[in-house]
Amino acid sequence: MNQRTNLQKNNKPWLNHWPTGVPNQIEYPTIPLQQILTKASQTHPKKTAIAYAEQNITYMQLETLSNQFANALAKLSVKKGDRVAVFLPNIPEFIIAFFGILKAGAAVTTISPLHKEREVQHQLADSGAQTIVTLDSLHQLVEKVKEKTKIKQTITTGPNQQTATSNTQKPMIFDQLIQNSPRTDLKINIDPNQDIAALQYTGGTTGTAKGAMLTHTNLLSNALAFATWIRATQTQDTFLTALPLFHIYGMTTSMTTPISQAAKMVLTPKFDPTKILETIQNQKVTVFCGVPTMYSALLAHPQLPKYNLTSIRVCISGASPLPPQVQKHFMKITGGFLAEGYGLTEASPVTHCTPVDKNKKTIKIGSIGLPLPDTDSKIVDIQTGAPLKQGETGELAVKGPQIMKGYWQKPRETKQVLQDGWLLTGDIAHMDNQGYFYITDRKKDLIKYKDYSVYPREIEDILYEHPKIKLCTVVGKPDAFVGEVPKAYIVLKEDAEVTEKQIKDFVNQKLAPYKAIREVEFRPDLPLSGAGKVLKRQLKDQ
Repeated sequence: MNQRTNLQKNNKPWLNHWPTGVPNQIEYPTIPLQQILTKASQTHPKKTAIAYAEQNITYMQLETLSNQFANALAKLSVKKGDRVAVFLPNIPEFIIAFFGILKAGAAVTTISPLHKEREVQHQLADSGAQTIVTLDSLHQLVEKVKEKTKIKQTITTGPNQQTATSNTQKPMIFDQLIQNSPRTDLKINIDPNQDIAALQYTGGTTGTAKGAMLTHTNLLSNALAFATWIRATQTQDTFLTALPLFHIYGMTTSMTTPISQAAKMVLTPKFDPTKILETIQNQKVTVFCGVPTMYSALLAHPQLPKYNLTSIRVCISGASPLPPQVQKHFMKITGGFLAEGYGLTEASPVTHCTPVDKNKKTIKIGSIGLPLPDTDSKIVDIQTGAPLKQGETGELAVKGPQIMKGYWQKPRETKQVLQDGWLLTGDIAHMDNQGYFYITDRKKDLIKYKDYSVYPREIEDILYEHPKIKLCTVVGKPDAFVGEVPKAYIVLKEDAEVTEKQIKDFVNQKLAPYKAIREVEFRPDLPLSGAGKVLKRQLKDQ
């Protein structure tokens, strides 16, 4: 047994440096995802589940409302295996609809309210959804694309939900459907390991969005593993739900995780730095999962010192690389722990995270940390797929209970990324001798200068050290002689002034000549995805 344990630790060096008090294996219940809400409502019925504006919804109320929505969907002939689209921002109706859809036996497919007609049409047509829940203000957009999809029934919510123009079919009203439906739980037989809970579309930043088939087990196991990793204290934590719930990162870390712990979720419909700072202070937020652009924006707020943010226990940064300067400064301001994590839609999404440890000396700056409980990880050769040694750079591959079944109706694309249970992430990384992983860059973001590989993240980390830079990104600009050259796009802090030459001098003296920035473009803002990730593809296309 000892020999077997030693062999495992040699193959998985992170087990030798595992955080104290965190199990590396978890016993996951074989239950549908919606059962986490039912359990929370039974054990803590009067506990606040959702705080939104002046409204508080308890766990028992949330359970009842989602039951009623499930019954309403059943009356509309929504059945097991159907896909129901949710086209909403962070409002209570999103969470009610999400769990109501699951209780009706259907799968949720979420759509960003920032999406335009073409993107909405693609997802509705590809998913085959026949029912959609949306804001009244987005109803006309749905009507425009409806004929090219299978949508038959639209349910709206919002302040103007009773109105409809003469050119559009009048939608059903969310509140009315709930009021007219029984509160009983539908008894739908779900196979958690096989049945899809969410058909979650990838961001589409590197091409056409594909639907990742995430089972009940995928999403449940990731929520519980993440809760274990951040040492969530059942019912005591208050989660700031600022990440968009339509994105898998927000869905798991800021909705299913807190519900699994019967914790409070403070819903924010959009990211406004002033309101976020007020909310953290007033609600005494303890857990805040975000993206680097969020943390950068808060740190750049001119009135930051006047807010008390010391309630924060742990923050997680994901979706894109966390600049070391941002990490250090945010931890100093709050006294909490800001950990860098990593994941992707196809993995429900979290696969790695820095151990949440108050001992700041344990932080490995720039690392995405260790694999989560029950998650295996390795680095493989980009061309051959052969495993690489510690320290060698290649493609990151992951394996675990959170890995998707595959891409919806795309067997060829599924085979390209799922091999023997391993998910090829498309990200370039390496592992050190303690089992900590480091993302060098996305395979598709790699800049090829002559025969050299230039990793944009390395340059971006240096740019973020400049005191006048608020937001930046680096992409490869086509060049007829050398292939590509690094170009920086920069958003300066308020009232800051700096020249292109000063930026180049600041960065290029710290890099090998082939990595040097050749061009700098200052902009008032950068294109961001709904999850706050810089859309490099848009910049390259321009």
